[in-house]
Amino acid sequence: MNFHDVNLIIEQGEGYNIEFKRRISSAEKIARTLISFANTKGGTILFGVDDDGSIVGVESEKSEIELIEIAGSDLSDPPIRTEIDIVPFNGKDVIVCSIAESRTKPHYFLGPQDRLDNENTRVYIRVNDKTVMASKEVVKILQDENPDAPPLTVAIGENERRLFQHLEQLERITVREFGRLVNISDRKASRILVRLVRAGVIRIHTHEKEEFFTLAYEVKY
Repeated sequence: MNFHDVNLIIEQGEGYNIEFKRRISSAEKIARTLISFANTKGGTILFGVDDDGSIVGVESEKSEIELIEIAGSDLSDPPIRTEIDIVPFNGKDVIVCSIAESRTKPHYFLGPQDRLDNENTRVYIRVNDKTVMASKEVVKILQDENPDAPPLTVAIGENERRLFQHLEQLERITVREFGRLVNISDRKASRILVRLVRAGVIRIHTHEKEEFFTLAYEVKY
């Protein structure tokens, strides 16, 4: 990683796999971002860069790198390995932290919580340019992406057929809407939808206030 590489990242701006941090305010905040990248498609954090892309530099490389390492090793379960580079940039140092997409998803946040602790509030993902808490459906999908997850079996019954008919007509559905459509509990509706997402039959969309599901392609049933 060099001056040219950092400049290219800054030119791209913040987004799904890039985040700028002026400074490290706490290891907990950094841990949430590391976890979100590891649980999604990986990403890069530039420390010493303001939101508008201007270079402010880091005050102490050693102390800030220590906080990044604490965030990855002590505040994530399983721990997250990061690749860290210090790049001189116009007389100021920028810390480049690269996070690969994890093969041991999901990673859980081990720091203090802002509300009642449960599985969902400890898992973070990347949505557009934000770090957000994952829903229980997304947590389950992440668990199923683990290479050690059991083999997938999908049975297409009456509930699934009615789901596909609904999606062909109205294009989208939420967990609650699906449960009401086929008169099952939200919990059972969630399990069916998650299984179909993992099978690649439907897609989950997390970029709105309430998650919804759509067909991945035309389904024959």
